[in-house]
Amino acid sequence: MSNFRKVNDDILREWLNYREETELGYLTKEDRKHTIDFDEISEKILNSIPKQNRNFVKKQLDLLDSNFTDYIIYWDEKYYRNGFCDGIELINGCFD
Repeated sequence: MSNFRKVNDDILREWLNYREETELGYLTKEDRKHTIDFDEISEKILNSIPKQNRNFVKKQLDLLDSNFTDYIIYWDEKYYRNGFCDGIELINGCFD
């Protein structure tokens, strides 16, 4: 059996991208309660600091947003990939 966990560019990644582009665009009322409004948070922070520090703080907030997004994407993909692989291995075990 091939090792699905080692594949880097595959149908599972395409499916995750599809879900992000379609399903995440239709958030339920409950989903909206759990979103992070980074722009609003950043604006509040920037409005509460002296003007001479705003450029530096804005760059740091943008970096934080980028890093957090990368972190979520990495763990989300890892979670789905491992769940998918575990399911395939369970099904495969039924036939051995």
